[in-house]
Amino acid sequence: MTEPHVTVIGAGLAGSECAYALAERGVRVRLLEQKPVARSAAHHSDQLAELVCSNSLRSDAIANAVGLLKEELRRCGSLVLDCADRTRVPAGGALAVDRERFSAEITRALDGHPNIERVAALVEHMPEARPLVLATGPMTGAALARELAQAIGQEQLAYYDSIAPIVTTDSLDRDQVFEASRYDKGGDAAYLNCPLDQAQYEAFVDALLAAEKMAAHPFEEPRYFEGCLPIEVMAERGRQTLAFGPMKPVGLTDPRTGRRPHAVIQLRREDQAGTAYNLVGFQTRMVQAEQRRVFGLIPALAHAAFERFGSVHRNTFVNAPAVLDETLALRALPGVYLAGQITGVEGYVESAACGLCVGAMLGERLHGRDASPPPATTALGALLGHLRTPRSDFQPSNVVWSMFPELVGGPKRRQGRKERREALAARALADLESWSAARATWRGAAAPDRSAEDVASV
Repeated sequence: MTEPHVTVIGAGLAGSECAYALAERGVRVRLLEQKPVARSAAHHSDQLAELVCSNSLRSDAIANAVGLLKEELRRCGSLVLDCADRTRVPAGGALAVDRERFSAEITRALDGHPNIERVAALVEHMPEARPLVLATGPMTGAALARELAQAIGQEQLAYYDSIAPIVTTDSLDRDQVFEASRYDKGGDAAYLNCPLDQAQYEAFVDALLAAEKMAAHPFEEPRYFEGCLPIEVMAERGRQTLAFGPMKPVGLTDPRTGRRPHAVIQLRREDQAGTAYNLVGFQTRMVQAEQRRVFGLIPALAHAAFERFGSVHRNTFVNAPAVLDETLALRALPGVYLAGQITGVEGYVESAACGLCVGAMLGERLHGRDASPPPATTALGALLGHLRTPRSDFQPSNVVWSMFPELVGGPKRRQGRKERREALAARALADLESWSAARATWRGAAAPDRSAEDVASV
């Protein structure tokens, strides 16, 4: 019988993790990576899994959603987390790495694996070989992106990413909001509205215009779509632009005053349980500290806790719920899988997690074993769930707690965010353990024990 063989394009975090997961399951992998033949404008090293921006993989606390995701990856034998742990540098409660040593460790592991053949090649067209995994990242080459768009429909592929902030429900000042939809369409519970009078609006615009913005990377051209302009770009066009755009108050009456506010910020429910809300239309290039300060000028958001900050940056990603099946295979191209940021996940750790899941599920399927994804209650399963949940405005996201199913019989939101997150993390690890116990190939090296303080820290 012919030995299973998979072609993987791209050796960033997702492609490296995917290739390793396949190889560890006895699948031969042909890993196509353009380095050192060519590099994107964002890359400077010939090593694999290069960290282009920060050297931080963010919080390592299990009661933080990304910290929980890292712990699950460790327990599933992640190459990325193994190399990160071995090359970590002091960073308080975060996992940060020596980026050169980290990439060198990844490169050494892949080049030394007997089941992986690395080929240096600039791939501009999809190979005919199947199965095929595209892990080409947020800066997928123009020719390959055009070919992908032709296969799935141009409207299903985006080239620029605009993300609005998400805040936790229990951090809102509920005395400063009212529930209503414009002209009462969609029911009162559809939106929470944060009203501002004229003085508050003017102060907000002043702060927004003066705030420090994230500079565009040299490889980015800040050519924005009119439909997803950063709020600061809108404000620069005129002081009242926001009041006629995402902050327009038309169709809304504040029940506390009986009048229409001067301006509003609308918050849209992010999950069915209502644990988090999205600031509608508030994509921004403000740095994170400035987002806290400027949005804090809005009375309802004075003490807001952010699950996700807003951003606008170059990206290539598909409308995953519309074009991918539950295995992250393209419905339009049987045998072609996507992994990493091109699917609509954000962040180093999330990209690696996506790559591991694609590689592991595909590897299991090729051997005729159970290829079901991790439970939805786990961070891995919740992240995959984000890619399978249909919505009209699908946007890339980091792993956040609002992706997880609500607790049944556990701490409620009124009992505190800390207790709820501890319970979610405990449930996730218990469910992952039960699930993986019947799937030996998903069980990695023994995970380090975590103290109560580790679990409790946020």
